[in-house]
Amino acid sequence: MIRRFLIGAASTLTLAGAAQAQTPSQTVAITNARILTAGPKGDIANGTVVVQNGKVVAVGPEVRVPAGAQVVDAHGGVVTPGFVALNSALGATDVAALGNDLSVNNPQLGAAFDVSYALNPDSVLIPVARLGGLTTAVVTPRPNTPRGGDDEDDAAEYTAGGPDRGDPTHSLFAGQAAVAHLSTDPGTPLKVKVAMVAPFGEGGAKLGGGARGAQYVVLKQALQEVRDYMRNKAAYERAAFRALSLSKADLEALIPVVEGRMPLLADVHRASDIRAVLRLAREERIKLILNGAEEGWKVAPEIAAAGAPVILNPLSDRPVDFETLGSTLENAARLQAAGVTIAIEGQGGANRSHEARYNAGNAVAHGLAPDAALAALTINPAKMFGVADRIGSLEPGKDADLVVWSGDPFEPLSRPQLILIEGKPQPLTSRQIELRDRYKDLHRPYPPEYTHQ
Repeated sequence: MIRRFLIGAASTLTLAGAAQAQTPSQTVAITNARILTAGPKGDIANGTVVVQNGKVVAVGPEVRVPAGAQVVDAHGGVVTPGFVALNSALGATDVAALGNDLSVNNPQLGAAFDVSYALNPDSVLIPVARLGGLTTAVVTPRPNTPRGGDDEDDAAEYTAGGPDRGDPTHSLFAGQAAVAHLSTDPGTPLKVKVAMVAPFGEGGAKLGGGARGAQYVVLKQALQEVRDYMRNKAAYERAAFRALSLSKADLEALIPVVEGRMPLLADVHRASDIRAVLRLAREERIKLILNGAEEGWKVAPEIAAAGAPVILNPLSDRPVDFETLGSTLENAARLQAAGVTIAIEGQGGANRSHEARYNAGNAVAHGLAPDAALAALTINPAKMFGVADRIGSLEPGKDADLVVWSGDPFEPLSRPQLILIEGKPQPLTSRQIELRDRYKDLHRPYPPEYTHQ
C-alpha cells in the first residue's frame, strides 16, 4: 500500500508540471494510459489520447504521437471522460442555508425561469467537484417544495427559499436546466434550456391543489393552453383570446416541451406515480426524463418500453417517507438489466456532488456492470441533455474534457493526476486543500489579518 502511494505521488508531480506548462492550443499526447473511452472503442488497455485546440483528435492503442507534441506519461494510470454532475446546484449556491438561485416564488414565473443567468464560475464548491472528476454540470432548478428521500444537504437546497421561507409558487414548473463546463474560465454555458423541471407525487400534488389527480388535470390544461396559444398568437397579442392561467413567458418556454424538442424532467419516486407520469407522456406526446425513481425497479419494464431515461442516486435505500418504501441499493442494476438508460448523481446538489464516483462504485458493488456505471456518469447524461456531440466520451472531434486518474476512478483512494476541460488544464486544488496546507503547520506565522495591531 505504501509503495502504491509513493508511485502515485511521483506521477502527480510529473503530470501537474506538464499541466502547468501546457497552453490550450498546444498539441498534447497522453501516453501509457488505460483509456476508458465510454464510446465505440470501449476500454483500451494501453493507449494514447491526442488533444489539440481543445478537442480530442485521436484516441487508440496505436496512435502516433505528433511531432512537437507535449507528451504526458500517465504511467499506467486510467483516463476517463470528465464526469457530469446531475441535479446540480454548482454555481448557483455556496451555503444552502443562506439561499440559492435555483427556485422562485413568483406566480407569474415558472416554466420560463432560466438558471443559466445566475451561474457563478468562482463558486468555491466547483474546485471540490472537479477533484471528484466532474467537468460538466447540469444545473437544475428546484421545485418550490421539499423532495423526500434525500440527505440533509439536498433537502436544505430544495427548501431554501421555498414554502417555509415565503409564499409557495403557484407554478407547476420549476424552470429550465442548463449545462455548464466546470472550468476556471468564466465562459458561457455549454447549452441552456436543456430540460423543463416539474415535481410529481407528493410535491406535485401540493402545487396542483393538494391531490395527485388535481395536478394532472391542471398540468394537462396548461399544456393545452400552450397549444392553443401556438395556433393563434395573433389573437393573444391583440387581447382577443380567452384568459389563460400561464403568463406569456411561461407559454413561450413550454412550446419546445409540447413539440417534443425539450424533455420534461419529472421529479418522481413512487412506482404508481412513475406509471402516471409515463401515461401523461404518452397522452401528451412529450419527451420524458425520470428523476429520483427510487421505486423505478418495480416498473422497470414499463420505463424501458417508454424509452424514458432515469437519473438516480444508488444510495437511496432508506425509506424516509411513503413515496420511497421500495428503495433498494439494487435499483440501478435492476433498471439497467431491464434496458433502462440510467445516469448517476452525487450526494446533494453542490457540497457533495464530488461523491458521484463513489455512488457509481456502490452501484457496481450492488450488481451494476463497471462499464454501465461509467456510462451513467458520462455518455448517458450527455445524451439525455442533448450535448453528446460535445462531451461524454473520448472520441475525435469532442471537447477534450478528460481526467487522468492514479487508479480505478470508482476507488476512493484514486486521485486525479490531470484534469482537462476543453483542453485546458485545471488546478488540482481547492480552497479546503489550501486552508489545510496553510494551517497544518501550527508554528508557521499567522497572516497579518490575525495579528493584533
